[in-house]
Amino acid sequence: MKWKTLSSQNLFNDKWFKVRKEVCETPQGKIVDPYYVYDFSTWVGALPVTEEGKIIMLKQYRHALGEVCYEIPGGCMDETDKSFEEAVARELLEETGYSFSSYEYLGRISPNPSTNSNLLHMYLAKGGKKIAEQTLDENEEIEVLLLDMNELKQLLRENMIVQAMHVSCIFYALQKLGELDL
Repeated sequence: MKWKTLSSQNLFNDKWFKVRKEVCETPQGKIVDPYYVYDFSTWVGALPVTEEGKIIMLKQYRHALGEVCYEIPGGCMDETDKSFEEAVARELLEETGYSFSSYEYLGRISPNPSTNSNLLHMYLAKGGKKIAEQTLDENEEIEVLLLDMNELKQLLRENMIVQAMHVSCIFYALQKLGELDL
């Protein structure tokens, strides 16, 4: 079922986003031209739980959607990150000011396997303790929320968390925490 790439041309190359146009051949010999691939950095995200059992969620404005969104902490791996866990720990500290005693890997998901080449690596972070203030990027304005489990579940029931990858991470974390009955 795997396609063969006959040619690949970079159309756009910026810090966070690249686009390439490919010509591909299917196993049946069909030529697919053009096929566009969006290259993003590897992403990491976590459902963080404090020492007191509070769930840390974020609220921030997302310009492409034009809305303020409920989200989990996370972001792009940096070149200096040695592992997914190191990247998610850094992102959690930067965005929330919390450090965590444990990180449990929940798996990986694709934001859109038909167009995007990257993956999101998901974690459940437990034992969170506030040790610093946020250190946000210059264009970030993030409000940190501390919710109990029922409040998080209510946000899910009301479809208030619209970022699909974040909902997926929350699902796997709730499953790991024994909060889902499958």
